[in-house]
Amino acid sequence: MNFELSEQQESIREAIERICAQFDDQYWFDRDHDGRFPEELYRALADDGWLGMCISEEYGGAGLGVTEAAIMMQAIAQSGGGMSAASAVHINLFGLNPVAVFGNEEQRRRMLPPVARGEAKSCFAVTEPNTGLNTTQLKLRAVKKGDLYVVNGQKVWISTAKVADNILLLARTTPLEEVNKPTLGLSLFYTPFDRSRITVHEIEKMGRKCVDSNELFFEDFEIPAENLIGEEGRGFEYILHGMNPERVLIAAEAVGLGRVALQRATAYAKDRNVFNRPIGMNQGIQHPLAQNWMELEAANLMVMRAAWEYDSGKDCGASANAAKFLAGEAGFNACQQAVMTHGGFGYAKQYHVERYLRESLIPRIAPISPQLVLCYIAERVLGLPKSY
Repeated sequence: MNFELSEQQESIREAIERICAQFDDQYWFDRDHDGRFPEELYRALADDGWLGMCISEEYGGAGLGVTEAAIMMQAIAQSGGGMSAASAVHINLFGLNPVAVFGNEEQRRRMLPPVARGEAKSCFAVTEPNTGLNTTQLKLRAVKKGDLYVVNGQKVWISTAKVADNILLLARTTPLEEVNKPTLGLSLFYTPFDRSRITVHEIEKMGRKCVDSNELFFEDFEIPAENLIGEEGRGFEYILHGMNPERVLIAAEAVGLGRVALQRATAYAKDRNVFNRPIGMNQGIQHPLAQNWMELEAANLMVMRAAWEYDSGKDCGASANAAKFLAGEAGFNACQQAVMTHGGFGYAKQYHVERYLRESLIPRIAPISPQLVLCYIAERVLGLPKSY
């Protein structure tokens, strides 16, 4: 059993670190204030070919696995950019997996290369205001009329919709009352984002200001039938294929964010003198930071196990969910302790740890709550009865 990264994986991490080093604390401080999308980071990663890491070489990507993608996303978050940096490119790494797996050859050749080259930004629209994580209850309708599907309804918490060129959309094509199972009747589309038919309302939020989150309102939005992915009515099945990689990647990002927070806290504890001694000499400072390190390392092992299982074609559901839970909690704990280690200065924006704490809530909440992860493990791993 070998826990070392391969030479290629180490090279990936080092290459990403070199790119991210161009974007210092001031850059992310400014993006946290002005809310401008970090186009420079996006472009730097695109120009070096990193945005298509998981897309097949046949369609312009690198053909690498979720393990390599997790290493990349962890390095981006750990660079100091945190979730603001990671979320700017997150969807490129996993978002079009349903297209790659279930799209036809014409769709793959048309849709994947622009994403791999960084020429087309995408957003992923699933969640609705009154359904939350109960995806089978989605109500946004796509009604087929000739060679078009006409869409009406709402979506919420859709990231990067303000800058997206295309949208990966899950919509109900058959009413819920007309299907045998609630998982049926949902269809997946990948199509241009028509702003004349989709109204975007940005949601003001506590962190990650430069990567927008939005509520979308669809009014007679037309989708050509050629942009239906796979078979009509099987969209729920298709998006499940991308959920485990998404959990792995956001867990990797949470570990990266926790690590940079721990680095900042440790450096401050060494340099800050109170009562004529560095505060890092005090066990009240040392022990929480040591515990943070152990929690992050343990979470990272689960991240790498889940990524390995996925890339090996094994069932990774339990590991991916466990990685997301453990990394979300470990990242949050490290970011919170970084603020507390800085004392009053931790509350000041100039030290950046308050931004890390705000952003650490993202992988703790999304894309699935900690409570539903616990339900999954209880039911699928321990065999306990369903509680909801």
